[in-house]
Amino acid sequence: MKRKFWNWLKNEQEGTRTLFLNGEISDETWYGDEVTPKLFKQELLAGKGDITVWINSPGGDVFAAAQIYNMLMDYKGSVTVKIDGLAASAASVIAMAGTTVQMSPVAMMMIHNPATIAIGDSSEMRKAIEMLDEVKESIMNAYEIKTGLSRSRISHLMNAESWFNAKKAVELGFADEILFAKGNEDEEEPEEDDDEEEKELKMEAVMFSRAAVTNSLLSKLIPKPEKKTPIEQLEKRLNLLAH
Repeated sequence: MKRKFWNWLKNEQEGTRTLFLNGEISDETWYGDEVTPKLFKQELLAGKGDITVWINSPGGDVFAAAQIYNMLMDYKGSVTVKIDGLAASAASVIAMAGTTVQMSPVAMMMIHNPATIAIGDSSEMRKAIEMLDEVKESIMNAYEIKTGLSRSRISHLMNAESWFNAKKAVELGFADEILFAKGNEDEEEPEEDDDEEEKELKMEAVMFSRAAVTNSLLSKLIPKPEKKTPIEQLEKRLNLLAH
């Protein structure tokens, strides 16, 4: 029996269904597997009406995510995506299939470049690079359709492995609403007439990359060398010579 990474809950009274996607997308199944995608599609089409998709996932198999995205986009009913914890990597692609995407105020979304493992000579490495480039282009298609951002902006965000909270996800267009928020319709922010350069700087100011976070942590973990006076440095050299 193949382990499923999804679970359905049917609400008989309202005639709606809820799909829960928790954990890694296809940690044991899907790639090169004909049974699991077919099973997912059968369960998706087993009922009618609107569905709600709850996502809390660090990502996983990009091809599995692509097929799930396609199935949800092609579904006849309305699809409401609710991110209650994390929608990272491939899981963020699935989230883009929502007619409406809602994020918990404490949830996070992450987008980055696809990665793979390749073995072989330089020719095989070049093929792997070309494949990753094409996969990135396909992922960007989903982000572009949902957000309306330019492909260069999306590419920049993916290159930086960008993380953003619910508010920023809504601002960028990756999400539509913040769950549990009250009085949003009464709080209209003043319009700003920023030029493109200022907008870009503001956007970059709220993003952070894995490299930036790693460097920041390392700077705190690695002790800095003690500053010594010239006399202390001379004493240290004399001690070394004495030994």
